[in-house]
Amino acid sequence: MDLIPVEFEAFDERAASVRGGDHHVERLHRGSRWAEGPVYFPAGRFLVWSDIPNDRMLRWDELTGAVGPFRQPSGYVNGNTLDREGRLISCEHGARRVTRTEHDGAITVLSDSWQGRRLNSPNDVVVRSDGSIWFTDPPYGILSDYEGHRAEQEIDGCHVYRIDPVTGETAMVAGDFARPNGLAFSLDESRLFVADTQERHIRAFDVRDDGTLAGGGVFAGHDGRGGFDGLRLDDAGRVWAAFESSVHCYDPDGTLIARLGLPESVSNLVFGGPKRNRVFITATTSLYSMMLRVRGARPVWAAS
Repeated sequence: MDLIPVEFEAFDERAASVRGGDHHVERLHRGSRWAEGPVYFPAGRFLVWSDIPNDRMLRWDELTGAVGPFRQPSGYVNGNTLDREGRLISCEHGARRVTRTEHDGAITVLSDSWQGRRLNSPNDVVVRSDGSIWFTDPPYGILSDYEGHRAEQEIDGCHVYRIDPVTGETAMVAGDFARPNGLAFSLDESRLFVADTQERHIRAFDVRDDGTLAGGGVFAGHDGRGGFDGLRLDDAGRVWAAFESSVHCYDPDGTLIARLGLPESVSNLVFGGPKRNRVFITATTSLYSMMLRVRGARPVWAAS
């Protein structure tokens, strides 16, 4: 395990509320080609993440520090999360689908098409407390054979979708994105934040009672090179976003208050540990972690 000093930049006086904890990041594992999709399993005290080009998922044990294979081949899995029953929900680039891993290990396909056409390559996913599953669908997994299988795009555009918890129907809820990527709900689930990597901004939608979206204005943006990727919230409603070789922290009003710099390009993050105050970060070849003075938002399985 390597200890690497963390680069902390404060842009607002509110950064004092998130500064503190470790002054370094721990590199827990190195050897991925493009690490993504970290998901923490509290019952087993372990974390699973994706290594997309190597078509595998890896598992890190919190008690022993051991790393080993979780699933290989994985179907070029990208984003992952847990549902209300603690089951793994995954976005597969290879088969262009969203799946659920049952407690006995069986794989259930939740969505692989919309209006009779195959999805592009589901990227990231989040579960709402009503059981609905929301995911983004850019084309990264079909652009080449590096992160999936090169193929023609059947759907005109890259959209955000919702899987109904009762009917299982897949509905398009936002269709004006260039490259939708990471997504996360506000603490009260009244808003949905979605990153658009190509446009270099994060948008915020109002979530209606019927599961449709309204609004969609820019919550936060960046004028520099690069784009936003994975998103997570802490228990104060702040948005933590992967952006280039850093994690940006935004106040609920959209103000950038702090930045954590890492030695590699960051793809995604998740809060975990017994107190949810340990952030795990996937960045290019590595899995990193850092103990913070803040806690991650209460997960959907704990709120159900």
